[in-house]
Amino acid sequence: MDDLIRIPCVMMRGGTSKGPFFLRSDLPHDPAQRDALLIELMGSGHPLQIDGIGGGNSLSSKVAIVGPATRDGADVDYLFAQVKVEERLVDTAPNCGNMLSAVGAFAIEKGLVTAQPGETKVRVHNVNTGKIIEARFQTPGGELRYQGDAAIDGVPGTAAPVYLAFLEAIGAKTGRLLPSGAPQEVIDGVPVSLIDGATPVVLARAETFGLTGSETARDLDANRAFMARLETVRIEAGRRMGLGDVADSVLPKPVLIGVPRRGGDLAVRYFTPHACHSSLATTGAVSVAIAATLPDSIVGTALPDFQLPNTLTLEHPTGRMAVRVDRDSATGQPIVFVMRTCRRLFEGAALVRRTN
Repeated sequence: MDDLIRIPCVMMRGGTSKGPFFLRSDLPHDPAQRDALLIELMGSGHPLQIDGIGGGNSLSSKVAIVGPATRDGADVDYLFAQVKVEERLVDTAPNCGNMLSAVGAFAIEKGLVTAQPGETKVRVHNVNTGKIIEARFQTPGGELRYQGDAAIDGVPGTAAPVYLAFLEAIGAKTGRLLPSGAPQEVIDGVPVSLIDGATPVVLARAETFGLTGSETARDLDANRAFMARLETVRIEAGRRMGLGDVADSVLPKPVLIGVPRRGGDLAVRYFTPHACHSSLATTGAVSVAIAATLPDSIVGTALPDFQLPNTLTLEHPTGRMAVRVDRDSATGQPIVFVMRTCRRLFEGAALVRRTN
């Protein structure tokens, strides 16, 4: 096996996503070398990623890289990498809140954080955005617990809850909640809100596209005329948000909102960005919740009675997600709380062909 490189790896599910978790020290320090290795490892360039450990879907072609904290006030660093499926590209611009929900567990298992009796708080520095998110895990007797009674839509069964507090959820990439300066504007005849919350999003009403916001992910993906128009809006939104030409980037993420049908507050369809998410990204839910605090935004006008503190229930293709929104008494900024679950799937070594 001299022609193979063995890299210690743990496959984990975080929320409604999954992927390999690595220690930063086990990967090349040079970003170009690291990304080339991840592309090879995941098998990108093939729709099934048949020659790698990727899952052939954007929700299962994700990588978490974890190491000791490089920012004051944090316990660990977390770099998220979105590895494209059919393109041999890696995007480290976005964050992933679902994968983030497993970072603390990985850090505890690897000895980067010491588990405390009862509950352990892990302050995660997301390197992609420079923000800190606090994650709380059940650790009875100082032992990490994965099994429990918490359930999240989009994942079968139950597990121990993981509570995430997005303490610095505003301005993930641009440093501003409203990168264009307006809570609402028009792109290609479509009223939108350009919000930089936990991730940059372009929010629009589903009805503007002749939709309800309660369509299935498969039906939306199959609607080629709609997807093409949505991409046109997204690219211009990226320019207005100061992100430049976003044709090859996953940011900003398009989000449609509509009238709820299952007792929630809003129907939400989140795009990754070229396919509809089978459920809802955690960072997307946080950004929608922050937009609700702006009365003149697309979300704010849909929820005229919204006041803090509040819990929003967002309907997505496979169920619902509840997010709690409050205001930081010291800064006056919104804080968003989300409950997720995670699970350790397997551990070992990822094998990569040696190139020299």
